[in-house]
Amino acid sequence: MTAPLKPISSLEDLDALMREIGRRARLAARKLALARADQKNAALKAQAHALRVAKEAILAANRDDVAEAKKAGISGSFLDRLELNDARIEAMAEGLDVVRALPDPVGTVMESWTRPNGMIIERVRTPLGVVGVIYESRPNVTADAGALCLKAGNAAILRGGSDSHRSSRAIHAALAAGLREAGLPEDAIQLVPTRDRAAVGAMLRGLDGCIDVVVPRGGKSLVARVQEEARVPVFAHLEGVNHVYVDKAADPEMAKKIVLNAKMRRTGVCGAAETLLVDKAAADKLLKPLVAMLIDAGCEVRGDAAVLKADKRAKPANDDDWRTEYLDAVIAAKVVNGVDGAIDHIETYGSHHTDAIVTADAKAAEKFLNEVDSAIVLHNASTQFADGGEFGFGAEIGIATGRMHARGPVGVEQLTSFKYRVRGTGQTRP
Repeated sequence: MTAPLKPISSLEDLDALMREIGRRARLAARKLALARADQKNAALKAQAHALRVAKEAILAANRDDVAEAKKAGISGSFLDRLELNDARIEAMAEGLDVVRALPDPVGTVMESWTRPNGMIIERVRTPLGVVGVIYESRPNVTADAGALCLKAGNAAILRGGSDSHRSSRAIHAALAAGLREAGLPEDAIQLVPTRDRAAVGAMLRGLDGCIDVVVPRGGKSLVARVQEEARVPVFAHLEGVNHVYVDKAADPEMAKKIVLNAKMRRTGVCGAAETLLVDKAAADKLLKPLVAMLIDAGCEVRGDAAVLKADKRAKPANDDDWRTEYLDAVIAAKVVNGVDGAIDHIETYGSHHTDAIVTADAKAAEKFLNEVDSAIVLHNASTQFADGGEFGFGAEIGIATGRMHARGPVGVEQLTSFKYRVRGTGQTRP
């Protein structure tokens, strides 16, 4: 059993607490990096079981979090991200089962070659070390991040949102139980035990070199703070200004189905569509039914002149609307001049997160897929597939939109680095 952390009564105590969390994580990471695949899998199996057993306790903690959020006047889309139910807890447990079934990346030989002098060089996957995850609202990230870091041989320091603190503690208790059962150090997955925002600052400073990478998952203000203040590498996306472009060659019924799902399935997730682009060459037949469908479904549409003409219920868009991640039942809509116009608009206003084209024209689809520089680009599919679970990763820590190391859903492989192993027979360099 891990020794309890000392209580906090001052800023000095908080700094000492965070340094101790970092120290414990570093020690745990050394052990976890050498853990056998079957031992990590045993922990994941035990954690999934513990989540299912603790369902009522997790739901009770979540009800308290939701009640506090409602009392504070929190919005509907925020509550959707915060709220848990039987299905969402089961989805968390199933995510752990999927992660367990994935191949263990640690120690995998990515490439091997022999030099003319006989030396054999191998590129081998290794854990990153200690991963700090800072997130808001979504308590399921506690399970997702813990499981992914564990499978990749990393220790995790989790700092959940103040709004989901009770829920995250209940979920973390199940993860700790699974680690104990498998004989792995409980410090391999630690949850910061305070709502004090100063704990975030301590993590961004790296905890005396103990944190190797930070992954933020939350709103624009959180991610912007992390990118501005972090003294360690960051896997992050600033926002998800995602587009669906409906081409002139789109099947009208398919377009309606995809657009409605992309916007309205869950408006508060980062994969939700925020802008609808319609090809000018087919606007006369495609625009009006798409806009009417969205408004009838309870979505506010803010559009250009063509959109306003297509449906009098639409509201005029301004330049800021093309740059906005609404995370709500609001969408910007615009007519563009073909696939080139769509690509230009996305390049100008997009966030390089997730963008989709709906078309039966294979040439237009390939042009869009090749030229749109986003982490995820889809053809004839909803942007809501921007999710590690939907990619077969079991779960994700987030969607990275940068171009270094990780891009797209951050899963098990993205939480590893590599080293070179060189085997010689006495070679020396002339």
